[in-house]
Amino acid sequence: MTTFGPKGLSVPQMAWRAAQDIPDGSYVNLGIGMPELVADHVPTGREIVFHSENGVLGAGPIAGPDEEDEELINAGKKMVTLVPGAALFHHADSFAMIRGGHIDVCVLGAFQVGTNGDLANWSTGGSDAIPAIGGAMDLVAGVKRVVVLTKHVTKTGERKLVETCTYPLTGQSVVSRIYSDLAVIDVTDGGFVAVEILEGLSIEDLASLTGGPLRPAPGIVSLAPPNL
Repeated sequence: MTTFGPKGLSVPQMAWRAAQDIPDGSYVNLGIGMPELVADHVPTGREIVFHSENGVLGAGPIAGPDEEDEELINAGKKMVTLVPGAALFHHADSFAMIRGGHIDVCVLGAFQVGTNGDLANWSTGGSDAIPAIGGAMDLVAGVKRVVVLTKHVTKTGERKLVETCTYPLTGQSVVSRIYSDLAVIDVTDGGFVAVEILEGLSIEDLASLTGGPLRPAPGIVSLAPPNL
């Protein structure tokens, strides 16, 4: 299989990096796919309460072989664990939490992120695409801070960070920060700003793999997570 761009962080490393920025005491919703792994990398001593829109508050890491319960799943239908004090409730109550502004952070995947923070993460517009936007629409509208966890470039070389999204939007101007396999990038009024960059990768190389204007932050540092 042909791959494009430098070898970036592994998915667990990406999830680890995103987890480091979630403040202690936060209520956090994790999107389906790669974002689910963020729950496995909460820093020691930090309490983060994970919410799942199908009706879980206090979800723990993905269940291991000895912990699996088919009736205890997250929104991605993966079996999860519960932390002490967890609660289970109706789907409608879960969305009331989201729509009421009670969730602090949401970590989502993306097909595209625009320089203005627009997010497209539910459909590519193809004939075989899923038929409805789902809960992501409520999440980007109701959660206080939306961040994205995504590969920087697709397997076929398409840029995922773009000047203007061409796929159907999930929300307009909603993304604050992007954690890719190559960099940590803030979405600002002036476009993409790289605050951390993969060790050994130049800002020029990163810009060539980005579909919209990109500039380095004044204090840009190397992105060097642990081996995971």
